[in-house]
Amino acid sequence: MKKLYIYIAIFILGQQLFAQSNVRVSNFWKNPQFLNPATVYDKYVAVFSMSARKQWLGFPGAPITFFASGTTYIDNLHAQLGFIVMQDKIGYTSTSNISISYAYAMSFEESWQLHLGLRGNYQIVGYDPSKINVETEDDIEIYQKLMSDDAFNAGVGAELTNISMRIGVASQNIFALFGANRPLQVNTNFLYGRYRQLSRNLISFGFGVCGIQYAKIYQMEFNSTAYFKFKNNNGLTEKPDLFDVGLFYRTRSEIGFVLGYEIANNLHLSYSYDYHLGDIRRSSIGTNEIMITYNLNKKSVCRNCWY
Repeated sequence: MKKLYIYIAIFILGQQLFAQSNVRVSNFWKNPQFLNPATVYDKYVAVFSMSARKQWLGFPGAPITFFASGTTYIDNLHAQLGFIVMQDKIGYTSTSNISISYAYAMSFEESWQLHLGLRGNYQIVGYDPSKINVETEDDIEIYQKLMSDDAFNAGVGAELTNISMRIGVASQNIFALFGANRPLQVNTNFLYGRYRQLSRNLISFGFGVCGIQYAKIYQMEFNSTAYFKFKNNNGLTEKPDLFDVGLFYRTRSEIGFVLGYEIANNLHLSYSYDYHLGDIRRSSIGTNEIMITYNLNKKSVCRNCWY
């Protein structure tokens, strides 16, 4: 019976922790759409991204997360449509999230834009009883608690941007604020700012800070990145972001780095690693994440050319 008591304790604790967890990627600066539905990519016709994250290597039942996203910007409407598909597995628990988003871009003061975004989510939580080890297989009550569940949720956000600055605020899973009996994911809020240096030098720098709040947990993340350009023999820049290297610190006690490389035109691959300096380091060697992003350029229109 000892194993059974341990399982029940873990199950109850897991239910409490699950309602306070938030699923997100480490390298969100490369694609803030994962945080904020108001992030607009008006420079491109479409942007597609995929990400895989293996958290706390060596820790049994640690989270494994997969993301896929896509956006398309409609010039005539000053609007962007997007989607995100996510699956997160923690032990015997699996969470899936399918969302669509709408964002509207308003220009003012010549170089500034205000973006407003709304996202709708369909969330599913399921369980895999085959991964549960109990002493007595005939305890029906345990398995009755492991019933799949689904719910709708929503998120909102806003961004203020110019060519070198990005300031944003976003709220995810806002339905959890309005008395939901059992929210599948807790309300999470973000406030962030990002500065990217404009320079013709071979190396330029970017700096970011992000405040995160979910349940009674508060975090801050600080990031700095160096971007390396490629110039041809004539001194003209052919690849403005050929390679990038970044470092970040996340309270409490998490440090990491990000590496990025443009493997082909408009195809960018990035890898991030973060290490927890707290007690979990005794059972884990860190977290790995890989992301690939493809940008579909707009077709240039020459109004003074003969075809």
